[in-house]
Amino acid sequence: MGYIHRHMEDTIARFRSEFPAILLTGARQTGKTTLLKNITAKEHIKSISFDDPSEEMSAKSDPRTFLMLHPAPYMYDEVQYVPDLFRYIKMAIDQDRHPGMFFLTGSQQFKLHEEAAESLAGRVGILSLYGLSAREVRKDSFHQPFLPTMEYIANRHSANIEAADVWETIYLGSYPEVALGHVSRNDFYENYIKTYVERDIRLLTQVADELMFIQFIRTVAARTGALLNYADIAKDIGISEVTAKKWLSLLVSSGLVYLLHPFSQNVEKRVVKTPKLYFMDTGLAAYLTGWSSPAVIRDGAMSGSFFETYVVGEIVKSFANAGLTPPLYFYRDKDKIEIDLIIYADNTIYPIEIKKRATPDKNDAKNLRITERITGAQSENGLIICNCDAPVAVKKGVLAVPVGYI
Repeated sequence: MGYIHRHMEDTIARFRSEFPAILLTGARQTGKTTLLKNITAKEHIKSISFDDPSEEMSAKSDPRTFLMLHPAPYMYDEVQYVPDLFRYIKMAIDQDRHPGMFFLTGSQQFKLHEEAAESLAGRVGILSLYGLSAREVRKDSFHQPFLPTMEYIANRHSANIEAADVWETIYLGSYPEVALGHVSRNDFYENYIKTYVERDIRLLTQVADELMFIQFIRTVAARTGALLNYADIAKDIGISEVTAKKWLSLLVSSGLVYLLHPFSQNVEKRVVKTPKLYFMDTGLAAYLTGWSSPAVIRDGAMSGSFFETYVVGEIVKSFANAGLTPPLYFYRDKDKIEIDLIIYADNTIYPIEIKKRATPDKNDAKNLRITERITGAQSENGLIICNCDAPVAVKKGVLAVPVGYI
């Protein structure tokens, strides 16, 4: 398979000039190993994978000797299998600290973030890699995080995507093997779920009933783009709310699910506190919920949820690829008035509605004025992201832009 340029490469180059270690986390099969090997191979930096049981045992049984035999600069792949190695990497860094000593990858991002932050504080730059962005697939050289200023929009004037291509992308998903057409979609996702449950879930915790856990994943996928309701999920599957919370934390920890939290700074008390959940890969969510083609998704009952999930995922990737924590929120109050997405940057609120259709109207912008209820921050004009062909003014202060502008 030919290598596709990842937009995170520039960020990794910056981090390696600043930190002794780089930790690249994310779900399985998002391209972490390929990305780092492409970078390190150019400098003849050796690599080793703890997917190999013999290497895992070697590092666990005598980590000090292991590091002596595999000295910096070195790339260690799948470090979640050898968490105790972090303290010895710290010792190696402290003995001869300089940038670019260790390149690490792992598939349980929250657990690894915690371990790395504890053992390698001040010594490691941590990045999260998701699947291919739409920009990367179409070889778009634009790398900036999505921030809907007029300057940003002017720079994206030629970035439109045909609506049919959007739904094809939603159906296939963003895992490189599938998105680039190297593996059958159905074959990939069927084996992905088996590998995920058999390896990552068993490593993170004990799941007594694996079939029930797979049913749980399907149930969560069917709620992508919705408010998180543990009681509802638990009831559907026949598990306790405690188990539902535990299992959802596994999906978040392994990078499959992203939680979008409500904006709560200087807002009225009637704003809900429950996050929304999004599957970070629409193809996996579509497979799990049984949608058989792009057209079926487009015309189906979940089309709005899938389109919203796709848009939020692309915006998350645009920030993550730049090494930034996505400053993303949503607004919803107890009167069920909602703004799909709020970007909060530099004390400025950017309210965004997400609509799957090609011809949004002023009714689609009616909730954008709710930002007036938020005090202590400047509010920019509203934006609607949709399947239109070109930017168009919907009403005063509200612009609709094509989804390709993300």
